This record gives sequence, C-alpha cells and structure tokens, in this order.
Amino acid sequence: MDSMLVGSLKRPSKSLHTFPATVHLPSLRNSIQGSRSKEWSFLERFCSVRFPRHLVGKQTVTGQKRSIVCPTYSRKRLVVACCGQPLESEPDVYDSKTLWNSLSNFLDAFYRFSRPHTVIGTALSIVSVSLLAVERLTDLSPVFFTGMFEAIVAALFMNIYIVGLNQISDIEIDKVNKPYLPLASGEYSTGTGILIVTSFAILSFWLWSVVGSWPLFWALFVSFMLGTAYSINLPMLRWKRFAVVAAMCILAVRAVIVQIAFFLHMQMHVFGRPAVFSRPLIFATAFMSFFSVVIALFKDIPDMEGDKIYGIKSFTVRLGQKRVFWICIVLLQMAYTVAILVGASSSFLWSKLVTVAGHSILAALLWRSAKSTDLSKKAAITSFYMFIWKLFYAEYLLIPLVR
Repeated sequence: MDSMLVGSLKRPSKSLHTFPATVHLPSLRNSIQGSRSKEWSFLERFCSVRFPRHLVGKQTVTGQKRSIVCPTYSRKRLVVACCGQPLESEPDVYDSKTLWNSLSNFLDAFYRFSRPHTVIGTALSIVSVSLLAVERLTDLSPVFFTGMFEAIVAALFMNIYIVGLNQISDIEIDKVNKPYLPLASGEYSTGTGILIVTSFAILSFWLWSVVGSWPLFWALFVSFMLGTAYSINLPMLRWKRFAVVAAMCILAVRAVIVQIAFFLHMQMHVFGRPAVFSRPLIFATAFMSFFSVVIALFKDIPDMEGDKIYGIKSFTVRLGQKRVFWICIVLLQMAYTVAILVGASSSFLWSKLVTVAGHSILAALLWRSAKSTDLSKKAAITSFYMFIWKLFYAEYLLIPLVR
C-alpha cells in the first residue's frame, strides 16, 4: 500500500489520490528516501490544510509509533485511491454523461410537448386514407409511398404547431389540468414554445412548396387557420371557449380535411386521376365525423376543474362529467351500428366479414370499458380517453377494408 501511495506522487498533473483510513506517517516517512520525502511532506501539509476535519481523530501512542486515524473519511474515496483511480471523474466521461442526460431530457420533454396520441392519429389517418385511393396492386409503387410520406411529414409538422400553440395559450390552465406538460412544468419557457411552433409551421408550408400539391396546401392551410383560431387568445378568436364552435373545429380537421384533402392529394397529385368521392371515402368521412365529435366532447371531461376555474364553458362544465361521458358512449355506439350495416351491405365477402366482425368487437370493447370506468377518479377518466384514441387508431385500420 505504501509503495502504491508513493508511486502516485510522481504524477502531479493527475487528480490527487486518497489514502487509507489509517496511515502510519513515521513508518512511511522512514521508507522514503531522497526526493520522495519532499513529496510526502507536501502531501502531509496539503492534507492537514485541505482536509483538517478528516484528519482530526483519535491519536494513539504505541511505543515509539503514532497513528493518525481518519475515521470519517469516505469509503468511496478510499476505494478510488486503492484502485489507482483519480479522485474526480474524468472530464470526458462527465461531459458525455451530461450531454446524454441533456439530450434525453430534451427528447422526453419534446415527446410530451408534441402530444404523441395526436401524432399517431394523424399519421394513421393519412396512411388509411391514402390506401383508399389504391385501385389495383400496381398502385403500391414508390411514387405512392413517396407521395404518402410527403403528406405525413407535412401534416405532422402542422400537428405539432397546433398542439404546441394550444399549450402556449393554456399554460395556466395546464398547471391545473396537465402539469406534466413542458410549458406548464417550466421545462420549456414561453419563448422556447413559440420558437418550436413557429419553426414547425414554417417547415410544414416549406415542404408543401417543394411538393407542389394543391390538395395538400388546402389541408395544411385550413388546419393552420382553424388551429390558430381555436387556441390563440386574441379578440374574436380562442374558439375553444365556446363548446359548439370548438367541436366544429375539431370535426372539420379530423373528419373532413384529413379524409377528403389527403385523399385528393393521392388521387389527383400522386396518381393523376380525376377527383372522385368513392363509397369508402364517404363512409370514412361520415364515421369520423361521429368520432371527432366524441373526441371534442370527451377531451374536456378530465379537464373540467381547470376549465371551470378559467371560464372555459365546455359541455362538461355545463352538463357535468357523467352526462357528457354517456353521450359520447351513445354516439360511438351509433357510429359502430352504422359501420356494421355498411359492412354487411358490401358486395365483397371478405370485406363484409372483416368490417362486420371488426366493428362488432370494437363496440363490445367500448361498452365493457365504459361500464367499468370510475367517473369519480380523474386517472380513470384520462385512461378511458386514451382508450378512445386506441379505438380511433383501430378504425383507421378497418376503413381501407370497407369496399
């Protein structure tokens, strides 16, 4: 141990090494000759000045030998010293860990800021509607996938703008309703939020300018206008304060714009075909109209407390949680009933079997989950709201099969 300690003194440029809890200074000093004694004297003076509270301890005298006992010295430092490791972490290791933690925290905050359930819904809806434009297997070409990918990316950029602007306008409300969001929790400043939403809105329209599809432009432009009017706190705007207008905004974007505009983008811009409104497209628009109304109504049920405090007159605030909850369930069950009838009328046996069975299963799952939801617990209501979004995703898997 003595030789290890003394050997470390030859490297003054490295971090200072520690020494064991009990050190026999005289015995070590006698074993050191020449220049090493000077180094030891320096170490002794350094330790007595730098770490006096660790060196003050019980002194024992046994014959001619004195021992300085350091009972409070940390075990971590002793292990590091005995292993020949520096007292502090290496700078490059520290920097890499700090960089990784910063990146991880940023991505986690951005994930919550982007409201991932809406991102997934937007992407799935565009994939589903794009498949409605497929008339034959040869349509599934690189041109098809390129056009669909361009629409998805542009729409996701606009989606992040819309949900981000809503959070910027609702910081105080979200501190009550959704304190985990980055702006409400303080992870993002208002300036950071504004920078993000502005950048994504610009990127969305820039991508359209590269693609040059007019149906895609109208999808982005109408979404931008309605999303801004829905959230921004300016005179004659902030339409989310009015329950009917708020529901109409969500219905227009989710049910009409997404279905028709992105279908026409694939039909006209990608395939170069004339605009048509097929039976599956009409079904998708009608069904998603019901679903969009349900989402518009249900999203306010978990947020009733904050909406009531800040004067947002949602249907939940006016009618109560339980009544709005069961209105949503009834609307969805009606939509599933219509979907089953449409599926049963299909001339394709495979389409009839899949759509009837699929919608029947979804309707049964909805009813079972609704009956078991405890409306007195906000966590249960929020969990059921996420379940509705899962039903929303599942519907977009069935829509391309309606023929």
